[in-house]
Amino acid sequence: MEYIDISPRIGPSTPVFPGDQAFERQVTMGFEQGDHLGLSWIKSTLHIGAHADAPSHYHRDGESIERRDLNFYMGLCQVIDVGHVGPRRIEWEDIAGLDIKAPRILFRSLSFDHQANFQMSFTSLSPNLIDRLAQQGVQLIGIDTPSVDPADSKDLPSHQALYRHNFAVLEGIDLTGAVPGLYQLIALPLALAGADASPVRAILLKDFPA
Repeated sequence: MEYIDISPRIGPSTPVFPGDQAFERQVTMGFEQGDHLGLSWIKSTLHIGAHADAPSHYHRDGESIERRDLNFYMGLCQVIDVGHVGPRRIEWEDIAGLDIKAPRILFRSLSFDHQANFQMSFTSLSPNLIDRLAQQGVQLIGIDTPSVDPADSKDLPSHQALYRHNFAVLEGIDLTGAVPGLYQLIALPLALAGADASPVRAILLKDFPA
């Protein structure tokens, strides 16, 4: 089955929000050390690489990630190019001429380098855009930047709009290799008890039965 991997590789150099926990992996047992198996542990923010925010991340009454319906994260999706927008919030007017053809929308901005140090300037979403997409029957929004709100936002209006509409959200995906169009998305979060997010291994299936 042909697929596109839209998950940036995670390692110590993976960019995270300033002050957040960078990825660490510690080897506790290894064949090179004379052990009979390989064993390691990791330490990291959950908001790293391609990840799914839980509503508990941005609302005191929001559910944690293991309680989310997995149907949000798999099924028909539409990749929309917004490279013309630049480092600001995407408005409904920026995509108003396009037909919304799927309940999952992934925005391809190419405004964030997943292999470089964290960049404070990137494309994000407007609350009005989220409201309008909800009217179109959308259930999940994804973006190829670290957040649906700007990096310096404190009130997080777009996250609050997600909560109002019970949207699922994917952040930090890498859509470099995905041209605009329709795909099947699979991006399942881990069942991390009580957690505010989970990394995902997100893929797009290119050829699928209609």
